[in-house]
Amino acid sequence: MALFSGLSERLSHIFSKITKRGKLTELEIKEAMREVRIALLEADVNYVVVKNFIKNVSEKAVGEEVLKSLTPAQQVIKIVNEELTALMGSTNSKLAVSSKPPTIIMMCGLQGAGKTTMCAKLGYYLKKSGKKPLLVACDIYRPAAIDQLKVVGKQAGCEVFEKGMQNPVKTAKQAVDHALKQNLDTVIIDTAGRLHINEELMKELADIKKELNPTEILLVVDSMTGQDAVTVAQTFNERLDITGVILTKLDGDTRGGAALSIKAITNKPIKFSGIGEKIGDLEPFYPDRIANRILGMGDVLTLIEKAQEAVSEEEAKKLEKAFKENSFTFEDYLAQIENMKKMGNLKDVISMIPGLSSKLKNVDIDENQIKRNKAIIQSMTPKERRNPELIKSSQRKRIAEGSGTTIQDVNTLLRQFEQTKEMMKMMKNKKGIRGLLG
Repeated sequence: MALFSGLSERLSHIFSKITKRGKLTELEIKEAMREVRIALLEADVNYVVVKNFIKNVSEKAVGEEVLKSLTPAQQVIKIVNEELTALMGSTNSKLAVSSKPPTIIMMCGLQGAGKTTMCAKLGYYLKKSGKKPLLVACDIYRPAAIDQLKVVGKQAGCEVFEKGMQNPVKTAKQAVDHALKQNLDTVIIDTAGRLHINEELMKELADIKKELNPTEILLVVDSMTGQDAVTVAQTFNERLDITGVILTKLDGDTRGGAALSIKAITNKPIKFSGIGEKIGDLEPFYPDRIANRILGMGDVLTLIEKAQEAVSEEEAKKLEKAFKENSFTFEDYLAQIENMKKMGNLKDVISMIPGLSSKLKNVDIDENQIKRNKAIIQSMTPKERRNPELIKSSQRKRIAEGSGTTIQDVNTLLRQFEQTKEMMKMMKNKKGIRGLLG
């Protein structure tokens, strides 16, 4: 599911109406802002945040410079984009690092927000960037919380420190000593959560904070809870003075209320977002990129980063060579299917490509078809993969039977493959990208 798809579609519809017009009147801008206000409120954005947002955008949008410009609609969209970005914190807020190791990160949040899993995801993320993290089990109340941290810690390749049902403050202190002895530079503390905020929970968290003086206090909130997430963030911030927020389930049916309200209400940045269930599904939160995606402008930078993670330099060079020499084979095709899978959900990837998300929003992307194509290619002989012209009718029947598909499916894939090669030829000729678009 594309990020904030409901809000994105509403805003795209509103702005498509004003872009069809040449000049804009003050009344037309006010009408568009009224619709934007309704769209934001329906996306569960805090009322005060919406009110201030519309006021700021309206004041800038009805200025003489905008109304008299050649493309007033684009100017209005630009202002909305800038204000959305500012609303979420303007720039990416990096994790603080202690001048004297270890850096202590205290994770807190309500039960069910995904805090324990997020500890492991953060550990995995930091490990990839060269850090040596230690996960600490300080939730002694939720059944199997310690066991869960051990399981996800193993997936992340991080050591887990636990002392059973011992007092969490004592465990956290011992964990820091252990990290120092073992030369581990980051300590991530999984604190206890409750189904709702209570005094006992807050006192324990305050005691851990007082004893350890953590570098970061990160609040994990479920982005699908909308306004409730904002209320939780406000309460935790008042009691603990949090340093940042991690939003989970940003890939789910999220309306956008939490992401667009938390920074404005707490004045604390969103530092990371959980974008899936896998251990590597955590990414830094970039307000400008999120604003672009909400407005259907894509997110090229995140797409490039995902591609760089999915494709090794060696694979990229091999593909480039095949591209230049027009020697693209089914083996290359199969490798690209695997790389696309590493990049995540195909619809999410498409939503990051400027201009494509709006055009393809109603297109049903059949992930099963990708699996069928993979099965068809794997049923070919190595020689057939390298030389598809060898695949005649008898071979097609054998491939279809071997892959559990039909001859028609095999024919369709062969046609798609030839079309891909034709596109590559067009890209290679002197017209370049214009030849492809033509």
